[in-house]
Parts: sequence; C-alpha cells; structure tokens
Amino acid sequence: MGYNCPTMNRQLDVLFVNADSSAQAYQELSKDFSAIEPPTWALLLAQACRANGFGAAILDCGAERLPDDQSVRRIAEAGPRLACFAVYGQNPNSGTTNMIGATALARALKAAHPEIKTCFVGSHTSALPLEVLSLPEVDFVLLNEGVYALQNLLRTNLQDRLDQVKGIGHKQNGGPRLNAPERVVPGDRMDADMPGSAWDLLPRKSKPLDLYRAHFWHAEFNQDLRTPFAAIYTSLGCKFKCDFCMINIVNRVDNTEGIVSANSPNMRFWSPQFMLKEFEKLAGMGVQTIRVSDEMFFLNRNYFEPLVNGLAERDLGLRLWTYSRVDTVRPQYLEKFRKAGIHWLALGVEAANQTIRREVSKGSFEEVDIRQVIKTVRDAGLYVISNYIFGFPEDTLQTMQQTLDLALELNTEMANMYPCQALPGSPLYRTAKANGWKLPDSPAGFAFLSYESEPLPTRHLTAAQVLKFRDDAWRTYFTNPPYLKLVEEKFGPQQRRNVETMAGIRLKRKLLGD
Repeated sequence: MGYNCPTMNRQLDVLFVNADSSAQAYQELSKDFSAIEPPTWALLLAQACRANGFGAAILDCGAERLPDDQSVRRIAEAGPRLACFAVYGQNPNSGTTNMIGATALARALKAAHPEIKTCFVGSHTSALPLEVLSLPEVDFVLLNEGVYALQNLLRTNLQDRLDQVKGIGHKQNGGPRLNAPERVVPGDRMDADMPGSAWDLLPRKSKPLDLYRAHFWHAEFNQDLRTPFAAIYTSLGCKFKCDFCMINIVNRVDNTEGIVSANSPNMRFWSPQFMLKEFEKLAGMGVQTIRVSDEMFFLNRNYFEPLVNGLAERDLGLRLWTYSRVDTVRPQYLEKFRKAGIHWLALGVEAANQTIRREVSKGSFEEVDIRQVIKTVRDAGLYVISNYIFGFPEDTLQTMQQTLDLALELNTEMANMYPCQALPGSPLYRTAKANGWKLPDSPAGFAFLSYESEPLPTRHLTAAQVLKFRDDAWRTYFTNPPYLKLVEEKFGPQQRRNVETMAGIRLKRKLLGD
C-alpha cells in the first residue's frame, strides 16, 4: 500500500487509522457473514484535509486484517505527523465497540514509537472526551465530527499554543484539558468543506473497494455479490431525539458535562447534484453494491427527490439500501426509489408495544399501521429489513414476546434484533448513570454480538434474561420455516442454504455462562 501526499518530499500530515475490532465484536460471524465497511469518516476527513493542502493517507487495518504488530510497522513506515484514529462505524454502537481495536493498537503504537502523536475522533470520543483523553495512549481528541478542529490542529506543530486550538482536547501539565468547542460544518458549506470521500486512499487487492463486503442480506444472501462494496452518506444527523440513540453526539458544540445526542438534533445535507457525482464516481470504479448510511434518507423530499430522480435517469445499475422510519414512508415515492436502485429499505419497528416505543422515542413516532406500511413497501417491489430492540426499560418477557411475535408475523426479508444498550452519548446512557444502573465496564460490553455483551437490565428483567431472549429470538426467526421458505422463493435454494449456515453459528456469551 502506498501513502499519497501532495508534496512527497515532506512529512505526511495525517494518517487516518481504522483499527480492527471485528473478531471480538462479531465472534465467528466476522469470518464470513459480517460486513466489512469502508471507514466512512476517515474518507470524509481525509478528503477535507487534502482539499486544504494537507497530506493525508488511510491505513484500514480491518479491511487488510492486519494484526497490531504489522499495523504499528505500517504506521511507522508512513511516518505521519499525526496518527488519527477515526473510531466510527455504521451501526449506532460502533463508535464505542470499535474502541476495542483502536485503544489496543494505539497502546502498541505508543509503546513502540512514543514520538508519534495520536488523536481520537468519533462518537464515543464525542460522548466521553475526557475519559478518552485520559488514556495514556491518546495525545489529542476532537470534540465533535472534527472537520475544522483537525485542520486547526494540523496548522500547529502539535506542541505549542495548543490551548488556542478550538475543538480539541489535549494534555496540559499531565492532565486532560478541553478547549473551546469548534462548530460543525454548516449546511450551506457541506459541498465545499466536506467535499466527498477519498476513495483512492483505500487499500485494494486488484480493483477499488474489493477488500470490502456488503451485509449478507444486502447481496440477497449471495456471497458473490458482496464485493466491491461502498457506504456513503448523502446527509448527516437526525432531527429526532430517541432515548436509545447517540447518532447526533458528533454534532455537539457544547463541552458542558452531561450533554447527549438529544441536545443537537440537527440534519445537514450535501446538494443532490454533488451526491449524484459521488454515485457516478463509485459506479465508474465498478461498485454497484452501496449502502446509503443516512439515518433519515426518506425525510426531506427537497433532497431525496432530485437525488432519486437523478439516479433513475442515469440508470447506473446500483444495488442500494437505506433507512426510513415507519412513520415517514411516503408511498408515492416508492416506485422512484426502486427505479433509482434502492432494493432494500430498513425500517425501525423497534418494539411491538406502542407504549414502550412511544416512551423511548419521546413521543416522536406518529401512530401508524406498521403492517400496512411494510405491505406497501413490499408491494412496491422493495425488500424490508425490520429492526427490533429487546430490553427497553419497561420491557417484560411478555412485551418482548409481543415484539418477537410481530417479527414472525411480518416475516420480512431480513430482521435485525438488538439487545438494548445505553450507548455513550445517548439520553439513555445519562439516565442509566443517574439511576446507578449497571453498565458495561469495557467497550466490548457495548457490542451487540460480542462474548462480553452486557445489555441494560429492565425494571423487570436482568441483563442476562434480556440477552438470552434476544439470542433465542434471533435463532427462532432465522430457522422459522415460513422465513426460510420466503428466502428460497425470493432469492433461491442456495441462498436459503447460506442463511441456514449463518443461523447455525451460535454466539458465546459470558453473561450466559459460556
């Protein structure tokens, strides 16, 4: 792998490091079934740095499956002024669970090369900046998404007058210090100040993005369609304030203790014209399987309508999936979605019991007929991924069974089932801390599928009961004869066998005595 720098006779300014946490976070699923996603925020930050004259490169240890000793050697060979650990991920908990690999690698790097400055950025860092900065292997933190803060930092020599650099945390007299916050990129500056992704900096075997693989179901349970794969945002953030979500914590512009994602529920958009060029760029590189990672793609018609119209007109042969809330699906646009290449729509059902769902979403969900919404989406020729969460604070075995029963009834082409976690940065995390609820003592404990996974207890159930119910529910769903029949009818007999192989992998859980 080479490292691109605008001026090759000068030291590389910043190397973005994506550490590998997959084995611990996904267990046996990491070998063949979990996705390998491009490091979206490393790509965005690298491109923004290059646009301002800084030399940037990316080391994706996850894609290359590099052990820590090789990763340390590669970082040292690149010789950057700053090694920036972009600790993000596309799942809501990934910013925390990816701290597993990031802290271990940064620790090994500091032991071998203490002269290399390290910086952490990501949702976990935004949620708990002082905690991250207190780690001996971390020299700097960026307090939100870090676009401007990182450039502020790179304009220094990384030693002097650091207290004047807005948007960073650093160590002063041996202790952590947070400077005044820096703004996030305003909506009217997105195209200019966050000008796309540095796709050319990613590693490859023989062609662009061929070390990355889509979610198993995104490729219609066909292993051959999973790569090359890309993930891309057309907007950032979410306007809602759900208790269990921490997505908006990277928007924070307030260093006050106790700030959570609900304090900055703003959305920003790239222009449709800009995004169409990004999709054309990926298609030109031979990438057809693409995740649209927006939290609320189906929300603002001023942005999504010209974008889907443009994609349909260009007929790029893309295989896309994106998110929507069940109460924001607009049936009149589904045909346009399908023509644009959107094959899958992920819908957050969350819980069957409306009282529980309303409580954790702060009443922001409109009452809708979930069954009718899903029928409408499928009648339009789209596949549905329905998302469920077990273990909300008021959940009982009875209400969780209601959620499983609804999932089996809906029998969508894919279902994600999560144990409820009080993720750092979420309002639920603040509530858990205030009430003294038991929280995981390591990043791995926040991983939905890890051995160490430790969800929240409810007011009626232990964490172990929640986790056992979730794991049993997952196996019930993916071994359910009507579901397997659906997979075979829609995708083929080999795809059914692939699902059966996946369903045969049993996760080990410390909490359950494994």
